[in-house]
Amino acid sequence: MAGKISMGARREVVSAVKERYRSAKRAEKGRILDELCATTGWHRKHAVRALRQRETIGPGEVETTRKQRRRYGATIKDALTALWEASDRVCGKRLKVMIPTLLPALEQHGRLQLGQSDRDRVLAISAATIDRLLVDVKIAASGGRRRRRFYSAIRREVPIRTFNDWNSPVPGFCEVDMVAHGGTSVAGSFIQTLTMVDVATGWTECLPLLTREGSLVVEAINRAQSLFPWLLCGVDFDNDSAFMNDVVVPWCREQKLEVTRSRAYKKNDQAFVEQKNGAVVRRLMGYGRFDGVETARMMGRLYAAARLYVNFFQPSFKLKEKRREGAKVIKRYHLPSTPYERALAHPKVTAAVKKRLRDQYRSLDPVALLAEIRATQEELGNRVDRRAGQARGLQPAHTSTLPATAATFAKTLGKTATVGEPRATHRRTRRPYKTRVRMPSKLDPHIAAIEAWLAEQPQLTALAIVGRLREKYPEEFGKRQHSIVQRLLRALRRRAAERLVAQGPLDDAMTAAPLPGVVDGSGYVGPDPPTAPLVEQAGKAIWRDRLIDIGSSSAMAPSG
Repeated sequence: MAGKISMGARREVVSAVKERYRSAKRAEKGRILDELCATTGWHRKHAVRALRQRETIGPGEVETTRKQRRRYGATIKDALTALWEASDRVCGKRLKVMIPTLLPALEQHGRLQLGQSDRDRVLAISAATIDRLLVDVKIAASGGRRRRRFYSAIRREVPIRTFNDWNSPVPGFCEVDMVAHGGTSVAGSFIQTLTMVDVATGWTECLPLLTREGSLVVEAINRAQSLFPWLLCGVDFDNDSAFMNDVVVPWCREQKLEVTRSRAYKKNDQAFVEQKNGAVVRRLMGYGRFDGVETARMMGRLYAAARLYVNFFQPSFKLKEKRREGAKVIKRYHLPSTPYERALAHPKVTAAVKKRLRDQYRSLDPVALLAEIRATQEELGNRVDRRAGQARGLQPAHTSTLPATAATFAKTLGKTATVGEPRATHRRTRRPYKTRVRMPSKLDPHIAAIEAWLAEQPQLTALAIVGRLREKYPEEFGKRQHSIVQRLLRALRRRAAERLVAQGPLDDAMTAAPLPGVVDGSGYVGPDPPTAPLVEQAGKAIWRDRLIDIGSSSAMAPSG
């Protein structure tokens, strides 16, 4: 019947029963709603809104708005604000329980003076009303409304995939991550490497990005699609904002790619790409800082040679099983194999793709690829930790793909193993140490006078010397110069002692004549010697006196 009645007929039915609905009791209103829904086909809520709607006003008439009587005024809000502060700013549900305790205390201290009606409203207020009345107060107390990041909403829409959720996928599902080449500082702009690893075969593609932008990530994934031997089926990101934004996620869905993400702060969820970040990217590029367009081009050339060398010739391990026995975790791995070999052995890879991979494998030379990698690393080694403007004077990059270059490089393999690190990107730049230059001191003009004082009185202390200098030069010297005088006094006495030791042996007073007879003292018939501690104390006293004499004599000795 709802499909046969027109909109005009529905409006007539509503206007006919509207007055009866407003004056009816609860049960009668229910029967009117049932009849109206059966006649018009409306939802019950829509029928209620239509019956409650007021009549439309004609032209020139002013609609009278019904004013809602406010139950909680400014007095109640001020009281709630004071109670909220007294509760240490707890939420409305907890504050509701604390009001009967805090309200008498604030009244006792004179902060609140409420009438009986306002007091009853404060005690009867609900938790939801407390939160609603204190919204602007809480925003002002927190320093303003905090903006919510946009990518967090997109991140919640992307499903989570853990490490155990892969279940042997077909080739085409990749884990994606970024490696920052910022060195020891993340300030400013620097190059990032986008790493994509196929979970089934371990096929790895690396592409340099000038900055962390969603548009550049889209271009890199589009470029990687042409480099992979098969079509991409899905991408698994981490929670980085460079991936979880309104550019990358919608684009991947438009390309019919399954988009998933790892759990926050769970590195094991992206174990495949994390392995390649260290075994491929960091092994090639090191941990230095790289920036600039020319450096990015060199990195692209390096990755172009490294992708063939790594995917076709470098075998890697892949986890076969993992089990726990008590506190011990036992892992079993497949035999090391290259991504190329895994692709040929996978049943889901088509015959045409396998034929194309075999033809490409026959045309590659691992030594020539490694020579190209080392040559590019040498050029990148000159740009480590340099800004883009400082690297303009470097020689332009050149390619070395001739067989003679590869043959020359092959002859050096194994003969330079002891020279050092072959990868220039890993070499540490040795910076010369700064030589310490002695700064002029205010004591330099007075060294001769201080030496003369020490010659007359070798027992002079640094405080006594500072006192004499202060008497003669009160504007230059004071108690603050005690430390520099002490250092000078120590240096003068050490220099004099070294000069005295270098001249010859000490005098005969310090040397004892050897006793006749057996060395072990068995033929000694004299009185018993003193105990060892007394001998040691006597020796220390002799050396202490001698050092004082050395300092005294060195101070009195003429220079030169």
